[in-house]
Amino acid sequence: MSENLKTIKELADELSVTKQNIQYHYQRLPKELQLKSSNGSNLINSKAEKIILGKVESSSKSNTKDQQISSKDQQIEKLTNLLDQQQRLALQDKKLLDEYKSEINDLKALKMPTQETEFKHLDNQYKDEVNALKEKLENLQEQIKDQKRIEEQEKPRKWWGLWRK
Repeated sequence: MSENLKTIKELADELSVTKQNIQYHYQRLPKELQLKSSNGSNLINSKAEKIILGKVESSSKSNTKDQQISSKDQQIEKLTNLLDQQQRLALQDKKLLDEYKSEINDLKALKMPTQETEFKHLDNQYKDEVNALKEKLENLQEQIKDQKRIEEQEKPRKWWGLWRK
């Protein structure tokens, strides 16, 4: 009969649980199943071992189920957030697409004339005026460039910059 007896540590190692867990279930056994050795350590017989084994497995199953449920809840929450984000992005894309379509339709309705078609519709007088204005603009730009060159040449040089160009 002493061969069937195990200590709390031996049973905890065998079941891969903590000694405190086995101690907790051992203390809740009926007094007739709680055995003590001559040196005062707690001993567990086969009947008490079966009871403790059943309680440890049921508590580990409930803990495992609780963990599984909580992990599934977290996964559902993440997937819900991703789905919401995807729907918001799809809605934004749809709005942008509608805006672009309306802009394209507006531009098509305007049928902006090109420069060539504009010049075809202008009289020769307007063409001459435009060309004359272009020439004046070019002349003025050249005069501005010449004036800038002259101003740069007239700038007095500092005595320390005479050897620089």
